[in-house]
Amino acid sequence: MYPPVNDQPRYPVDVHQGPILVSGAPTPNPIYTYAPHMAVGHAPGVARKWSTGLCHCCDDPANCFITCLCPCITFGQIAEIVNRGSTTCFMSGSVYALLLGFACLYSCCYRSKLRGQYDLEEAPCMDCLAHFCCETCALSQEYRELKSRGFDMGIGWEANMVRFQQRGITMAPIATPGMTR
Repeated sequence: MYPPVNDQPRYPVDVHQGPILVSGAPTPNPIYTYAPHMAVGHAPGVARKWSTGLCHCCDDPANCFITCLCPCITFGQIAEIVNRGSTTCFMSGSVYALLLGFACLYSCCYRSKLRGQYDLEEAPCMDCLAHFCCETCALSQEYRELKSRGFDMGIGWEANMVRFQQRGITMAPIATPGMTR
């Protein structure tokens, strides 16, 4: 009269549980959850690789040059995107510049925050070690990572959000004459 339990359709109920059969019995295989920063099919809890390596600074020679001459500019751009616009590029870059020898400790916190937002692995070494030993390479890698995720680093958080919202919209909708609201 009723189909066997294994043939019943599955409906996801909670993002923290696996799918649950119509009978109410949970299955042992969890489904993948969706988060905006995760690719389709990416298993939660598994760190992803960076888009470029730590020492691939020459992949973006303009940024490499700016970061070597004035790392506070690159750091400010990264911090504004990572903080989602709560601090400006100028403010973050100024704090970075004022910290002088301790700036690597400040910037390694932002590397950790960036890794957390995009599920990136802590590789090739710990965040603090990357910034302490090779500050300019670490900043360049973070810059390239955000750039590879579609951010235009020169325009800031607000302009990027406007650009993302308008992506795919070519023209305003046409209103019919009978519409009043």
